Amino acid sequence: MTPSSHLTPVNGMSYHYLRWGDERSPAVLMLHGLRSYARTWEPVAHALSSTHLVIAPDFRGRGESSWDPKHDYFTTTYVRDIEDLVAQLGLTRFSIVGHSMGGAVGYAYAARRPEQVDRLVIEDIGPDSSTATAGADRIVREMSDTPDSFDSLDAVRGYWHGIRPGITEDALASRIQHTIREAPDGRWHWNLDMTGIAKARLSGDPAGSIDLWACVEALRCPTLVVRGAQSDFLPKHTCERMAWRQPLVTWTEIPGAGHYVHDDNPAAFIRLVTGFLS
Repeated sequence: MTPSSHLTPVNGMSYHYLRWGDERSPAVLMLHGLRSYARTWEPVAHALSSTHLVIAPDFRGRGESSWDPKHDYFTTTYVRDIEDLVAQLGLTRFSIVGHSMGGAVGYAYAARRPEQVDRLVIEDIGPDSSTATAGADRIVREMSDTPDSFDSLDAVRGYWHGIRPGITEDALASRIQHTIREAPDGRWHWNLDMTGIAKARLSGDPAGSIDLWACVEALRCPTLVVRGAQSDFLPKHTCERMAWRQPLVTWTEIPGAGHYVHDDNPAAFIRLVTGFLS
């Protein structure tokens, strides 16, 4: 099923979102990660669209949404953006699937609006992931060393292989299609506000004033945390501690996957998510 594409004003930004499925079906919001985009969810959304209305936004600064001139790329702002989008769409009860940064938004949103969130799926992030893990250190290094542009598509491929050695060909093709564009100067430039996003990420904890442990404890819906078995970003002990502190949390890990579980092992991820949401 081909998604419909929409633009709407959200908190002073032009927000783009994709929609799959029947409007009469249960709704699910799919929230992407730090350097990602709505179309990263296409395989998962296709699988869910037979039973759900799937809505996947491009967060500000990514995809076809507008860039923030103030570089306000923090969790608190994303939560407000999703609140505004949800109100515009008239959603009253829905599930959330969030990867990494989108998962942090999912925790915070579900804690803030428990009456709205039916089920929550979190992909490879937990409290302290962004500040006290090897994965957090890796992402800071990557953001510090990210080039502004590339002289060829081969250079782009080399960049993604360099930071994700195990990236699948399908995931790489999606990244190339949706994160870069050719400029009149013949170079390939980012299709996301990489400079602003990096500035915000390197300034400290992207969650800001939000305490994700408090959010976990405030959850009132069944929550599934999915860890990539080779992840350096979500430690097992964090998953165990979340499940101990919040009985509504269950967790599992998917083999053959790192931080980008839905890219690295899409078949297993889709089976897990469709089963949980159904």
